Amino acid sequence: MITLLDYGAGNVRSVINALERLGETVELVETGADILKAERLVFPGVGNFGAMMHILHDKGLVEPLLAYLQADRPFFGICVALQALFENSEEAPDIPGLGFLPGRVQRFDTSLSVPHIGWNGYKARQPSRIFAGLNGDEKLYFVHTFHVVCDDADAILTTTDYGSEFVSSIQKGNVVATQFHPEKSGRTGLQLLANFLDSSRQVIQPQACPQTTKLAKRIIACLDVRSNDQGDLVVTKGDQYDVREKGDVRNLGKPVQLAEEYYQQGADEITFLNITAFRDFPLEDMPMIEVLRQTSKNVFVPLTIGGGIRDFTDRNGKHYSALEVAAEYFRSGADKISIGSDAVLIVEDVVQTGKATGMSSIDPRRVYVDSPDAVRHPVIETAFPGPKGEGYCWYQCTIKGGREGRDLDAVTLARICAELGAGEILLNCIDKDGTNSGFDLELINAVRAAVSIPVIASSGAGSAEHFLEVFAETDAEAALAAGIFHRKEVPIGEVKAYLEDTIEIRPTY
Repeated sequence: MITLLDYGAGNVRSVINALERLGETVELVETGADILKAERLVFPGVGNFGAMMHILHDKGLVEPLLAYLQADRPFFGICVALQALFENSEEAPDIPGLGFLPGRVQRFDTSLSVPHIGWNGYKARQPSRIFAGLNGDEKLYFVHTFHVVCDDADAILTTTDYGSEFVSSIQKGNVVATQFHPEKSGRTGLQLLANFLDSSRQVIQPQACPQTTKLAKRIIACLDVRSNDQGDLVVTKGDQYDVREKGDVRNLGKPVQLAEEYYQQGADEITFLNITAFRDFPLEDMPMIEVLRQTSKNVFVPLTIGGGIRDFTDRNGKHYSALEVAAEYFRSGADKISIGSDAVLIVEDVVQTGKATGMSSIDPRRVYVDSPDAVRHPVIETAFPGPKGEGYCWYQCTIKGGREGRDLDAVTLARICAELGAGEILLNCIDKDGTNSGFDLELINAVRAAVSIPVIASSGAGSAEHFLEVFAETDAEAALAAGIFHRKEVPIGEVKAYLEDTIEIRPTY
């Protein structure tokens, strides 16, 4: 029996699924007494340090949790749960942590993109059974803006490099906690969890550490999901956002099945874009909820969901806020939420009023002009002239699946979305969609130069060479493709094999 401390924020479904995959039964903490009677306690912390500590105090869980830790009983903390073990955090400076370990939590101070998102390595600093069956060159999945500074050197289990070296996990007796997400780290993460659960595993001496760990470039499989004319939920693919061929919606497979295939092939993340507006369904019956639930049972890499995340009223007259919709997706297995059309409308409001009145995916198209001062938007000089020989262009944002252009450019949208708190940018390009001609490098470089958060390049991939090109000629942290994977023209394994000698990637074993 595993006792799981779910304090009510984010995606714990994937942690439960990972533990159940390992043959365990999971029981949720309801009261402090549940913590004190636990045989093994798993605490998947996500979200904001201050909010987490407030909830733990409000539920009366702080004292039982500290008693459990101080008794040196089996504990595994994940992400913000690692940070909770320390004395305080820059994220919420007035709110103390548990103080189980001496040290603090601070924001990354680096010229690299923040948050630190993706697959990075680790350097083992002490013997531990956690490493049984591992060889030391695996990569693990991180997503965080803050990291711990541990003043007890003997408690440091691993370190990782991102701009500078930081503590990526700790172990003190039977207490283990990681900044990375084992439940999202594929087979390696499942092995780590299995090693924690089995106290009979042999303690392994640290392997020879790499001198510096490196963040891998991510290869992301994207599944555009919608209902076809028969009402079945299918994966489709557009040609400049047109998903019909000879009058019918292209059907390239079933979303849950394809997602699992891509996971097995080595995809670093899976993105679902819901391109049907299921506004007539009560939230609890929305088809993508079940897609996420089923996918997260067998896919242990990050899952992103986009589309339909907005305020709506269902056919029964019940109103749901965008936050409620997003929360339900998180609770069903999503790790990240992508907002498209609504992000454009919010940023337009910011541009006009100087503030946001509500709460990304960007879907721009090229608009060619004769000179850099022809419009008020940021203009680039392009190596690919327009139909009338124009040597300049700007990137117009669109909404409603590309059907409506707005008087807003992609660079401004990206910059303001980052200021409003977006964690990364999924950068599509309507002109490139379905062309198999390669990514729009000029667009990617323009947006990447405007923001300090990670950028995912999307639209136009037609070969493994295009992935090498986008990583060699831009600073994009990830590249996404759909059609070439669905049609099996270029398998994910082929892309990784082509990149492995020149680009840092996650191994596919």
